[in-house]
Amino acid sequence: FLKRNSSETIIVSTAVLFLCLERYHPIEPEWLGTFIYCAACPMAVILVILRKNPLDFGLRLGVPRIWGLHVGIICLIAAIVLFASSFSPSLQSFYRAADFDFLSYFWTSCVSLFAWEFIYRGYLLFGLKDKLKEGAILLQMIPFALMHLGKPELETISTVFTGIIFGYVAYRGKSFWPAFIIHLFINVFFVTLINYRYPM
Repeated sequence: FLKRNSSETIIVSTAVLFLCLERYHPIEPEWLGTFIYCAACPMAVILVILRKNPLDFGLRLGVPRIWGLHVGIICLIAAIVLFASSFSPSLQSFYRAADFDFLSYFWTSCVSLFAWEFIYRGYLLFGLKDKLKEGAILLQMIPFALMHLGKPELETISTVFTGIIFGYVAYRGKSFWPAFIIHLFINVFFVTLINYRYPM
């Protein structure tokens, strides 16, 4: 079994390992640690162990005419849902910052979410899709949801659905970039909204 599925075994086991290391051995600043564990380490595995082209792991633009429409519709719906969610006291207390700086938050989010999206919707999804087809969408959702444990309940539960949506858009669009754009929009829009509506 392991011999027939060696690439998939390496991808799944190393992805879980890197996510565990990120949680238990954080590197400061946080955005740098996330980039090392979730982007640089998987990239090293692709190049050194798997000896494959990193572009085959979702880094190409794919089919923008397919995923562009998905991104627009999902971001519009997300903005409405996030505005309603901003009234949640648990989300407010979790995301309010004493000295919120939009530009600093935006750029660090770009780096962090690039890395997170790469390990889930790049490394895992595209690394497994040849063998598992659409099943790779479900598999990459599992660690994505589990890594949100400890965050507000509403957000953690929502990642079961958003993980599938992000995976579906990336799979259909043949690129991890639409998932990155959507995730970045959701994160920056919501945190900015919270901090400007409810400043500390």
